[in-house]
Amino acid sequence: MLTKIIIRNYRMFRDFVLDFDPQMNILVGDNDRGKSTLLEAIGLALTGRIRGRLMAYELSPYLFNREIVDEYIAALRGGREVRPPEIIIDLFLDGDTAPSTLKGTNNLLKRDEPGIRIRASLNPDYEKEYGEFVKNPDEVRLVPTEYYKVDWLDFGGNGITFPRIPATASLIDAANIHLQSGADYYLNDIITSHLMTRERVELTRAYRSLRENFAADAAIVKINDALRGARSDVSERELTLSIDVSQKSNWENSIVPHLDNLPFQFVGKGEQSTLKILLALNKKAEAAHVVLVEEPENHLSFANLGKLIRKISTMCEDKQVFITTHSSYVLNKLGLENLVLLSEQRGFRLSSLPADTQDYFRKLSGYDTLRVVLARRSILVEGPSDELVVQRAYRDAHGCLPAEDGVDVINIRGLSFKRFLHIAALLEHNRVAVVTDNDGKDPEQVKEGYAAFSGLTNISVHVGEGTGFPTLEPQLFKANGRSVLNTVFGKNFTTDDDLLAYMKSRKTTCALAIFESAESVTMPGYITDAVA
Repeated sequence: MLTKIIIRNYRMFRDFVLDFDPQMNILVGDNDRGKSTLLEAIGLALTGRIRGRLMAYELSPYLFNREIVDEYIAALRGGREVRPPEIIIDLFLDGDTAPSTLKGTNNLLKRDEPGIRIRASLNPDYEKEYGEFVKNPDEVRLVPTEYYKVDWLDFGGNGITFPRIPATASLIDAANIHLQSGADYYLNDIITSHLMTRERVELTRAYRSLRENFAADAAIVKINDALRGARSDVSERELTLSIDVSQKSNWENSIVPHLDNLPFQFVGKGEQSTLKILLALNKKAEAAHVVLVEEPENHLSFANLGKLIRKISTMCEDKQVFITTHSSYVLNKLGLENLVLLSEQRGFRLSSLPADTQDYFRKLSGYDTLRVVLARRSILVEGPSDELVVQRAYRDAHGCLPAEDGVDVINIRGLSFKRFLHIAALLEHNRVAVVTDNDGKDPEQVKEGYAAFSGLTNISVHVGEGTGFPTLEPQLFKANGRSVLNTVFGKNFTTDDDLLAYMKSRKTTCALAIFESAESVTMPGYITDAVA
C-alpha cells in the first residue's frame, strides 16, 4: 500500500508532505485547499495520467504552482540565472510488500525505499531553444512547457511500466459522469477488471458475430443489392453498407451497462455514483488496490448516503481508500481518527483524539462535526437562544454577521463542550471560544472544568458573572433592565419577576426579538469578550 506522498510545485502544493493510513484516509479542508489535487496527484503517480491522458500530453504551464512560477519569472527579470521550476511527485510504498525492484534513493527524502516518481523538467535536448527563449525575460509570462519532458520512474531511477506497479487505482468522481461514445469509460474499466481473460475474449467474439450478422439481415441485403447496382463515378468497386468489425471498433465503445433494462447514462446520477464506488471496492485485483473517491455525498439523499457509507466501511478491509468530503455524516461514520485536514504544506490527523471522543462522534453521525474542523474561528454555544444573541453581539461589535466574516457560531445542542474542545486542541490555527452559563456556580469554578485546555492559546472559555444570574436570560436582564427589554419585546411588564418569567418561558422568542430589534441592547460582558 501507499505510505507517503511528497508533492513539489504541483498546482497549489509547493512543498507538501502527507503520511497515509494503510486503510482509510478522509481528506477534508476548505474550498481550494487541494483535496481534489491530492487525489489527482496520487492517481498521476500510479498511472502517469491526468484525466485519462498521459501527463506528457497534458503538461500545461497552469499545472505549476503559481507562487514558484512568479518567483522564477521575477528572478529572470532581475537578471539572475535560474533554472525553470520542476514538478515532482514522489509516492512511497510499503517496504514490506512492494517489490525490491522499485527501491532506491531517487526521491526527495533521499531514503532507500520503494516508490514511484513522476517528474516534469526541462528537456536537455531543448537547452539551446530554452536559452533563446529567456534572452528576453520581459516576454516570459509562463513556464515554457514546450521544452519539458516527463519522466515516470521508480526510486531506483528506472523507467516505470504498468506491469511493474504493485498497486492499481480507481478514481471515482461522483460529481462528474464522463461519457465516451455513449459509454462511461470509468465504469467500463471497472467492469472489465471483473472479467477473466476468457470472458473478455468471449464477449469480444460475441460482439463481432453480432456485427457480422448485421449484413445478413434481409433489409440490409435489399439495401446492399440496390447499392451494388449504382456504380460510383470515381470507383468501379462495389458499394455496400456494413458494421466495422476491425479491432479498433470494440465492445467497450458500444456495449452500455444497463440497470433494470435502462442504459446506465439514463440512470440517476446518485445511482451511477453509488454503483461505480461499490464496483471499485469490489474490484478483483491480485495487486493492492487503491480507491480514490471524490465527495461520495454528491447526488445522494441522506438515507442513500447512509447505505453507501455502511457498505464502504465494511468493504474496504483489503483496500486503501482515499475519500474527499464536506459531509460530517461521512466523517463521523468512517471515523474522526481517519480525518486528514489539509493545508498547503501538510495534512494532519485527528487520530490522537481520545478513544471515547472518537466513539462519541461516531454515534452522533448526524452532527455537523466538520463545522468545528473547517472554521478558522468558531464560537460554541449551548442552545438556539444563545446562538441568536451571540450573532447579534457579533454584528454590534463588527458591523456584520459572523457568517459574513468567516466565523461560525455553533449550537452544540446541549452536548459536551469538551468533546469539541478535544478537536479544537489539535487545530492550533483555529480559534474556538466557549460561551456558557455559570448555572449558579462561581465562574472560576466553571472554568476549572476546562483546565485541560487552559494552556492552549486558540481556546478561550467565557462564563457569565454572578452566581445570582445563572443563565442567559438573567444575564441579559442584568445588563439592560426592565425598560429596555420591555421595548425590545413590545411588552409592558410592571415587575422584574414577571419579565424574567416571560423570558425564561419563551427563550427562543425573546432571543429572536433581541436579534431583530433596532433598539440598542447591552450585551453581558462574557459575550462581549467572546465576540471581540
